Amino acid sequence: MSLATQNTNRLINEKSPYLLQHAHNPVDWYPWGQEAFDKARQEDKPIFLSVGYSTCHWCHVMERESFESEDVAEVLNKHFVPIKVDREERPDVDQIYMSVCQALTGSGGWPLTIMMTPDQRPFFAGTYFPKKASYGRPGLIEILEQIAQLWKSERHRLLEVGDQLTRHLQREATSSPGKLPPDILDKAYRLLERNYDTTYGGFGASPKFPTPHNLMFLLRYYQKTKQQKALTMVEETLDAMHRGGIYDHIGFGFARYSVDRKWLVPHFEKMLYDNALLALAFLETYQVTGNPRFGRVAREIFTYVLRDMTSPEGGFYSAEDADSEGVEGKFYVWQPQEVIDILGRVDGELFCRYYDITPGGNFEGSSIPNLIGQNPLQFAEELGISLEDLVEGLEKCRVRLFEEREKRIHPYKDDKILTSWNGLMIAALARGARVFRSERYREAAERAAAFIFHKLRRPDGRLLARYRAGEAAYPAYLDDYAFLVWGLLELYEATFDPGYLEKAAGLTEDMIELFLDREHGGFFFYGKDSEQLISRPKEIYDGAIPSGNSVAAVNLFRLARLTGKTRFEELAHQQLKSFARELERYPAGYSFFMMAAYLSQEPPLEVVLSGKREDPDLRQMIHTVQRAFLPNAVMMVRYEGTDVDKLAEWLPLTKDKIPVEGKATAYICKNFACREPVTDSGQLKAALAK
Repeated sequence: MSLATQNTNRLINEKSPYLLQHAHNPVDWYPWGQEAFDKARQEDKPIFLSVGYSTCHWCHVMERESFESEDVAEVLNKHFVPIKVDREERPDVDQIYMSVCQALTGSGGWPLTIMMTPDQRPFFAGTYFPKKASYGRPGLIEILEQIAQLWKSERHRLLEVGDQLTRHLQREATSSPGKLPPDILDKAYRLLERNYDTTYGGFGASPKFPTPHNLMFLLRYYQKTKQQKALTMVEETLDAMHRGGIYDHIGFGFARYSVDRKWLVPHFEKMLYDNALLALAFLETYQVTGNPRFGRVAREIFTYVLRDMTSPEGGFYSAEDADSEGVEGKFYVWQPQEVIDILGRVDGELFCRYYDITPGGNFEGSSIPNLIGQNPLQFAEELGISLEDLVEGLEKCRVRLFEEREKRIHPYKDDKILTSWNGLMIAALARGARVFRSERYREAAERAAAFIFHKLRRPDGRLLARYRAGEAAYPAYLDDYAFLVWGLLELYEATFDPGYLEKAAGLTEDMIELFLDREHGGFFFYGKDSEQLISRPKEIYDGAIPSGNSVAAVNLFRLARLTGKTRFEELAHQQLKSFARELERYPAGYSFFMMAAYLSQEPPLEVVLSGKREDPDLRQMIHTVQRAFLPNAVMMVRYEGTDVDKLAEWLPLTKDKIPVEGKATAYICKNFACREPVTDSGQLKAALAK
């Protein structure tokens, strides 16, 4: 019998896939909760806190090396109370203790390793530790024994560190208001330009993260200034990422990040949030440039998500692992002979040449398909065929390889459904529905929104954060509210169902009540009705995903302009004031917040369309607006026959916007003044272009 089946600890009763992965460790794990804290106090032991997530490669390594080891378990169980936390279920816990790790070590990551007092005051932090000293890192057993000895003999030193760190966390949670300088967008742009990799796209060296909100900010900066370099950085980065191995050329979707500058070798796990945000970046770039390649990649991302990441009930799963059969990337890599065996020699050799699948390989002796340096037109000319024939032939080969790859053992899928990440994918699909006139994307976005409102809300209306195996749990965090409101606003502009606007406004009112810092401004990460931890942080950094404060600021501007509620506009400006000093220090680190700053500077644009629901001219006008990139605009439709007064309660601008001479009519209002209405799609397109 293996070790994995000899033991069962308290994590066996949890729903989190990550916690369940550790339910058979010999370590006597507790989930985060009062039982663990009481035990630590009663037995006078420090707490060993380990935070990770189910698709984290180094979390798996640390489990195999240490947490499945009887030696490590013996030390942990004797001298500590061990607690396991899934960072995706408890981002509040993760955020607080990750900031401790960054303060102590200058960096962070997962697995996160914290040691703290029974009252949760941290005094030691790190990330991955090998069982025994290696990789230039001290060994976990050695660290545990040293801390256990210090706890007995020099506890005052540990307690002093814990007090200092706790005070640091509590200071960090306050914000000092200021005023953003008028050139803040220019400063953010210059910083991104300075950090731009002119050879391979993206920002910085390695590892390289997609950070799609950098690109979305640059598109808005380009729209405002017509600075061509801003658009060029976006196009080159998206092109380079799509060509690289970070993109799954066989089954679609992006991996979490690239370990190298070229975007060739990914960390193979796929996250829902990355794919949602990247779909939005590709969609917006397609809107700006009209380049069909960017639109095609967005569609492929949606193909992956709807095929592999959608639950039967309509919610979206969280992630897919990097590893399969215990080997990182095994599911995704190829040998040339495998490809030839599936496609035949002629097609197989051609496919290998095109996608850089070689005998020597580009990743641990195997090959990650990629298009780095590939020129499709030149390749077709060398073969003496048209580009269209090349693309068609390669697609047939890709489909056959995908069908064969499906027979492999798949990476583990984390099937929990998170409200926040679902909000991002709802936003992306709703935008895709608008741009491509896709009923399929609209239906998927609406179905996911319905799932959240049905399964992830308490009877009193309180939103919850996580659903899995029939259970919804954890009071939702700021990100859940902000990201879901973003999705609902996109859904409104995809469907013009005012019910989505009503829901968005209602959730925003709840968010204000639960999270607003009424003394200093900004929104706390967890609600006033949630478990109160050693500090109550306010996150504004736009890292792998944008912060809840950034998204809330953009939402508030949009809601104010749709509903006419000045309170939302005032709160949006308050957001910018509350964090002005942090934003000014390094605005490129807050690129989504810069999108709120953009809205604060750009004159508001409102487009109201009016006419008969079935009128093809009105439908064409709707598509003209939806297809255009108008980041400072809000769009409304008043269908003939609707209850005008009821509609005007939510959309006051629609009240007097009637069709001219019975024709579908567009009203464009900029900076609180409306132009002459237009009744022709061509005129509308020209007016929007101005």
